[in-house]
Amino acid sequence: MLDDTLKAQLAAYLERVTLPFELVASLGDDDNSRQMRELLQTIQALRADKITLRTDGTDARKPSFTLQRAGTSNSLRFAGLPLGHEFTSLVLALLWTGGHPPKVEPDVIEQIRSLQPLDGSDFNFEVYMSLSCHNCPDVVQALSLMAIFNPRVKTTVIEGGAFQDEVTAREIMAVPMVFLNGQVFGSGRMMVEEIVAKLDTGAAARDAARLSAKAPYDVLIVGGGPAGAAAAVYAARKGIRTGIAAERFGGQTNDTLGIENYISVLETDGPKFSAALEAHARAYDVDIMNLQRAEALIPAAEPGGLIEVKLANGGVLQGKTVILSTGARWRNVNVPGEAEYKNKGVAYCPHCDGPLFKGKDVAVIGGGNSGVEAAIDLAGVVRHVTVIEFMPELKADAVLVKKLHSLPNVTVHTNAQTTAITGVNAQGVDTGKVTGMRYKDRATGNEHHIELEGVFVQIGLVPNTEWLKGTLELSKFGEIVVDAKGQTSLPGVFAAGDCTTVPFKQIVIAAGDGAKAALSAFDHLIRTPALEAVAA
Repeated sequence: MLDDTLKAQLAAYLERVTLPFELVASLGDDDNSRQMRELLQTIQALRADKITLRTDGTDARKPSFTLQRAGTSNSLRFAGLPLGHEFTSLVLALLWTGGHPPKVEPDVIEQIRSLQPLDGSDFNFEVYMSLSCHNCPDVVQALSLMAIFNPRVKTTVIEGGAFQDEVTAREIMAVPMVFLNGQVFGSGRMMVEEIVAKLDTGAAARDAARLSAKAPYDVLIVGGGPAGAAAAVYAARKGIRTGIAAERFGGQTNDTLGIENYISVLETDGPKFSAALEAHARAYDVDIMNLQRAEALIPAAEPGGLIEVKLANGGVLQGKTVILSTGARWRNVNVPGEAEYKNKGVAYCPHCDGPLFKGKDVAVIGGGNSGVEAAIDLAGVVRHVTVIEFMPELKADAVLVKKLHSLPNVTVHTNAQTTAITGVNAQGVDTGKVTGMRYKDRATGNEHHIELEGVFVQIGLVPNTEWLKGTLELSKFGEIVVDAKGQTSLPGVFAAGDCTTVPFKQIVIAAGDGAKAALSAFDHLIRTPALEAVAA
């Protein structure tokens, strides 16, 4: 089950366990149960003085197991084997159950401990994940942490591939998918702070007051992707007060499976890269304010004055300079059916959701690098992939196109315009999920319909700048117009990365832009008299 290297690493981690707990397994006669028994026996043998193993569990989901600290009523269950991307989640659950403190802010832990359902019952969470999903571990780890630190939170982590009947019955077509007390709670990547905030209705107001009380920053950065992180490091190294307000630290890199073109880093994955960005910024004592969405930019009233950023929760941050690095998001195809069947067959992350379509027919809209890479990955999982490209030829790199055309279960339609995503069955009844798609041949004008169960949209990016309209100059594509130094049309406001007019949206370019914007902001600070000096 685990090779010698992995066993040695696990043994080193388990040395940190200080409190006794037991693993209680519910097993069947299938191969997955045999593998789970072997995995749990390995774990128990590595810390036999602290970990007890029982195999007399009676849970209906087999195979599954619970982690139970002695003398507590906490409930955390893993149904299916937590391997692949979720092995780290298992290791953390073992450590936290065994008394090792999590790397989470103390106020977040206290907030978790204080959560109480209003009706006096429990928060019963079920989270469905896939082992290839790189967004799932954040949600799994958040809900595991909550179950370990609050007995009123019950969490079951379910590996969708092992419980395909449940996935089908609940019409789960995207992961992570979270249910609370049997009802859909949320889907997609969520951090523990975000989940807690949804349960703690007073959290937003408290957070807004806390943020508004902060002193002004010399450099206030909005957005925590590669551009924002680089800007933070370069600004903080100048010895000036630096803060980042980020909706999701790491930005798009969190949704990137493989990164092989960041110079000096031969190979990594998005979540690791994102974590490294945050760790680097924290090393310079940058004030990181995560899960904060900016809603308005208020320019300084006069030269040398403070620029304000209003947040969605009502809080207001101030900066002598501001760097906008809000990045971009997946572009929607904007046809009938896309919004209606989102997470019901319409998906945007082939790595996360691809395994849910095993043995099924799917389509990929988009023939650029992202679309062709998605089609190649999906071809190894699904029965058949249809690629729909608007232009007369695929736009992806030649090596990718050659690989795509070599696959026997891929069909490519170029010069094709997607017109609708459908969810109606042969009887004319809306099934509530994707059943096909329509496209038009742009050369002939003929309409075609394809029967399938999934549509992956991969048609590029749109900048996250809607909140800035009417405040500073934007291009016709919504990008922030910047000069060679990253200066926007507003004095003291700079911008960097995918949200700007800088060509070529790449991680390395965004990071360089972020560093340049920080240096420009510092230059602006030392050349602009403070408001007090002007008034004198």
